[in-house]
Parts: sequence; structure tokens; C-alpha cells
Amino acid sequence: MNLGTTTILTNRLKLRKLTIDDIHPIFSHLKSDERITDNLVSAAHTEIEQTRIMVEEIINQYENPGFYHWGIEIIESNELIGLIDLYDFDTEEPKCNVGYLLGFKWWNQGYGTEALAAVIDFAFNKINIKEISATHNTDNPASGRIMEKVGMKKDHVVKDMIKNAKGESKDCAIYRIKR
Repeated sequence: MNLGTTTILTNRLKLRKLTIDDIHPIFSHLKSDERITDNLVSAAHTEIEQTRIMVEEIINQYENPGFYHWGIEIIESNELIGLIDLYDFDTEEPKCNVGYLLGFKWWNQGYGTEALAAVIDFAFNKINIKEISATHNTDNPASGRIMEKVGMKKDHVVKDMIKNAKGESKDCAIYRIKR
């Protein structure tokens, strides 16, 4: 069942569709911060225009009922602090991957765990996904702890799985959870 990106509420968070108003917080808290982008294949954004293009591309995909990409917002302050999405759907199995980014200022406060748990629950109970995978660089063990806290188990490590924007090879740990 394809519902598309629908709002998900947790105790402290609102997972919602992105808007044009999110360009500045995404640029300043996520995409221009090398502490975040060091864990990604894509390089840090050096110009807000790069973030604008990315956000517009996401917004344009919300019409697709099989597209799932949320902004992570703190309910109390209305601050956008991160992004989370479901992607690479295998409809035969049915399974997919999940990925997330959280601004450095909000690390180690349980927001990543809360958002990931909510999206896994949504995937299993609303769109009938049977298995979800996630990947993190092994030099970012905090992301693995988030995965473990929501019940994901480490499946294996892939040596030199990605090269970051600096051209450095990164080993990645693959985690999975089944419904």
C-alpha cells in the first residue's frame, strides 16, 4: 500500500513533508556541516542554492504515493533538525532501506532514535514493509547505536563500501529489522 509522505507524530517530534521554508535550516544545520556530510557520499553544500535545488526536487516528488521523505521537526520549538527517508523499495519482498541525518546540535538527545522508531513503525504497520535495512559508516558508531536501540541487528560489514566526498573509502555496517 502506498500512502506517500504523511505526517507522523511522536512524543517530541513531527515528521512532515519539507517546504521551501526548510531550505535555510537544512543548509545551516545539515548540508553545510562537515560533521554530518563526512558520513555521506555527497559533499557538503557550499552554497544555499545547492540545498534549494535538493529541497525542490524532494518537494516535487511528494505527488508520488511511493515516495517517503520527512523533515524531522521538534514539536515544542518548530525547529527542523533532520531528515529521514525510506528508499530503494523491493516490492517483491517487500523491503526497503531507511536513511537519516540529524543536525549536530541535536545529537545524543534521543531524537534520531525517536524518529527512526516512528518510521519503522509506519513502514511495518501502514505500508506493509516486511524488512528494513540501514547502513552507517563504521567510524560513526553512534548511528549504529540508534539502529540497535530500535531493534535493528548488525548483519555484516562491507569493506570500502563508499567513498565520501573527500575520496576517503569508508567501511559500512549493514543493519536489518524484520516485522
